[in-house]
Amino acid sequence: MIFPKTAQTSAAVAAHYDRLDAFYRDVWGEHVHHGYFRTGRESVRAAVEGLIELVADKLGLAAGQQAVDIGCGYGGTAQVLADRYGVQVTGLTISAAQFSRARERVGDGLTFLLADWLDNGLADARFDRAYAIESSEHMPDKARFFEEAFRVLKPGGRLVVCAWLAGDAPAAWQVEHLLEPICREGRLPGMGTEGEYRALGEAAGFSVVAVEDISKQVSRTWRICAMRFLGRLFTDGRYIRMLLDGREADRIFAVTVFRLMAAYATGAMRYGVLVYEKAA
Repeated sequence: MIFPKTAQTSAAVAAHYDRLDAFYRDVWGEHVHHGYFRTGRESVRAAVEGLIELVADKLGLAAGQQAVDIGCGYGGTAQVLADRYGVQVTGLTISAAQFSRARERVGDGLTFLLADWLDNGLADARFDRAYAIESSEHMPDKARFFEEAFRVLKPGGRLVVCAWLAGDAPAAWQVEHLLEPICREGRLPGMGTEGEYRALGEAAGFSVVAVEDISKQVSRTWRICAMRFLGRLFTDGRYIRMLLDGREADRIFAVTVFRLMAAYATGAMRYGVLVYEKAA
């Protein structure tokens, strides 16, 4: 597990997304996750929805199921799944800015909560399916993340986790200059390896039924973000003001975008899709 030099709390994660809310939406859109560029010719919207479709396929969704979105962001993924698959989705986020936009969404199958997954108060064995798209990285207690997913799932339930993963044996320079700063600047309390994610899920009671590495298909996300960010510097004064504001604690994330590009390019970081099942 890669840990940042400065401890990152849930409150710090929430503040990060609240402060950068307008920039995230402007640069990337309403889905706060990577795009899945299967062919490389997809538009950003198609790639982002492609990742949602991949998750839906791994979940094995069926109409009428109850699903929980762990770290739902603006609720975009929840709405796609509710509209296309007829599932009922309950989404949780700790960001007040994200929650405010999510609850504006319309749909009979949607419920959003401003709540910490690690202390969610949801009933035992309530859900058929659970998924976490790039949110487990922000959990300070990853063992509890999996324990809570196991608790709220019905017997036979399935959990899909899309996660930023550290390579199995990163070099010292990769940890020092890429992975540790990515954790610190991106408000990640820790970045695990595939093996650690397997072990954490199994310790909570899950069986690991599938793991897929889609690093090559998602890494283009950060090149697009970098180009869009650089373009905004010349056209939108907010970006320059943010970078020059010494009081803005999260302005360093502009540098993190380029670290992420390097981390994928060098193999220091991977992107995994892991599928877990709770015994029937």
